[in-house]
Amino acid sequence: MLNPRFSDTGPRLPPLPDAAWLDAFRRRLRAWYVRHARDLPWRRRGDPYPIWVSEIMLQQTQVAAVGPYFERFLRRFPTVEALARADEHDVLREWEGLGYYRRARQLHQAARIVAERHGGMFPRDVETVRSLPGIGRYTAGAILSIAFDAREPILEANTTRLFSRLLAYRGDPASSVGQRLLWSMAQTVLPRRGAGRFNQALMELGSEVCTVRGPRCHRCPAAPLCRARLEGVAERIPPPKKRPAFEDRHEAAIVVRRRGRVLVVRCPDDGRWAGLWDFPRFEVRSERPADCRRELAESLEARTGVVAELGALLETLKHGVTRFRITLDCYEARHVCGPDGKADRAPMRWLRPAELEAYPLNTTARKLSRLIGA
Repeated sequence: MLNPRFSDTGPRLPPLPDAAWLDAFRRRLRAWYVRHARDLPWRRRGDPYPIWVSEIMLQQTQVAAVGPYFERFLRRFPTVEALARADEHDVLREWEGLGYYRRARQLHQAARIVAERHGGMFPRDVETVRSLPGIGRYTAGAILSIAFDAREPILEANTTRLFSRLLAYRGDPASSVGQRLLWSMAQTVLPRRGAGRFNQALMELGSEVCTVRGPRCHRCPAAPLCRARLEGVAERIPPPKKRPAFEDRHEAAIVVRRRGRVLVVRCPDDGRWAGLWDFPRFEVRSERPADCRRELAESLEARTGVVAELGALLETLKHGVTRFRITLDCYEARHVCGPDGKADRAPMRWLRPAELEAYPLNTTARKLSRLIGA
């Protein structure tokens, strides 16, 4: 068994590994990755554009969920130039279902910058890359190392957990102290050549073996080198995060009908689901049904200028958004009078139900559109 040896870097933090440890770890990880690398669609392409798209999609989304969206998005927007020329409406429609729609809007903005300022060529300078919308330190490092084999470190959820266990770092990895240590580890562990493939191997090991619960130490090529395993604390590192406090919220969506069409509004740029379309939706504060209906009718008129008579409750949907657990009551309504969609009160349109298929909607709006026969 190999014994991990570490050089001392300070009294409060675990020391970074020495050269012998690094040589052993790199050799073991490379051999493991040759046998166990998953065949992911973005790994079949050397062009930085699909690698960039995949890294944005993988932010806060599991690999298994990203695959189909990645393939569809690349078919619709096969190049940076194609994405840059696209209307945001179409970009959001292709992204629909992945969530965190700000990523799509920032990707679109960044594509326009790359097309206009860099001739459609993805920049290689890390600071230039980090100046693009939606790209931080990790994403820049991932794209540059994978696409160009630049020796850029990465630190995301999987490698954070992996490095914390390898070093037996018991502190909070999200703290400033923890971040400095783990970024130093990410830089130190990188080989001189093959950084992109090595970074992918690190993420693969963290995702598939060094898992959050029940780490598969018996399958880990780095097990003899892992301090947390040797100390018997692997399952306690990193320390569990505090669970977020959820807030219950009652909302209502209104399907206003007018001459075979329904009313939809565009979500504001500074609000939830920015850039997407939705049925008029409001927070419900009244508890009595009669007061609730009056409140919703008044809110609808104040926002859109449309006067409507609320009808039957179509459905109640439950879903979560960030820290909110939302109960959404969906009502039918009959148009009485008001704007035809050209008013300045809110971006709004009257659409035939079948036309909703072409519009980017949030998850509950899409469910509601199908409920009314779109």
